[in-house]
Amino acid sequence: MKLSLAPLSYYWSKEATMQFYVKAMHWPVDIIYLGEVVCSRRHVMRLPDWISLAKACRDAGKQVVLSTLTLIDNEADRRAMHKLIDAAHAEDLLIEANDFSAVRAMQGRPFVAGPHLNVYHTGTLNWLRELGAIRFTPPIELSGADLAALQGQRPVGLETEVQVWGRMALAFSSRCFTARHHRLRKDNCEFRCEHYPDGLALQTREHSDFLTINGVQTQSANCLDLSPQIPTLKNLHVDILRLQVQSEHMEQIVHAFDSARRLEQVAAIGPAFLPPQSARCNGYWNGSSGMQWQTIPIQAI
Repeated sequence: MKLSLAPLSYYWSKEATMQFYVKAMHWPVDIIYLGEVVCSRRHVMRLPDWISLAKACRDAGKQVVLSTLTLIDNEADRRAMHKLIDAAHAEDLLIEANDFSAVRAMQGRPFVAGPHLNVYHTGTLNWLRELGAIRFTPPIELSGADLAALQGQRPVGLETEVQVWGRMALAFSSRCFTARHHRLRKDNCEFRCEHYPDGLALQTREHSDFLTINGVQTQSANCLDLSPQIPTLKNLHVDILRLQVQSEHMEQIVHAFDSARRLEQVAAIGPAFLPPQSARCNGYWNGSSGMQWQTIPIQAI
């Protein structure tokens, strides 16, 4: 199994973003996803910056994939998406399509079907393969049993990539919740996301961790951890283990999963490596509430 770094979900400074990926080039990850997937107003990294970074990562021996915006809701977003795809094509880079307009824009060229295309059955898988998909990431709420069913009928030539670590992206909205939290309008948000390198924690009235706000994206409060399921994922012929990026301890997390995938065993990740104000969860994998954590690993499917 290979290791991948998912595209950065948060709004970091250009300096912090570049420094992170300069370090990541030397980590034992095989695939690096780059690009803005959450909010088109985030402009510290321009398209030329992403392309330059992509070339550097590729020169370091990584497979690089440029990810499209997930929520395209105006003409400017559509044009930006086409520019990204054209630039990727010119540089012979793969695209991760996170919206079906991006799938259509690929015009049959190979692409990665991102997790927000919501692939739940083999009919969709076969259709995406016919359109040019060479890899897909199932939605985070898909259970292990449902993934096993998909894997049993997966089209030839299609890789499977499963998120195994990090906060889960639950929803996207045209409304910016970070701006609303600060009583600001979306078009005058003052880029408050910059102040939350791992998102803004949201609690219930009973002061229980509930969700994480990340601009127009809503994430889980807890951190998905499928490290106990690595032997099962191997048995299911999953090709790639996907790690969501966080601001701290990312190198240690990568090395833990690298060791586990090579030895085909459970990854040794301590609680100190969790994102701030976060606990573990794996409920979706077990067919239950996503925020739950089951301490006993399920048997290989």
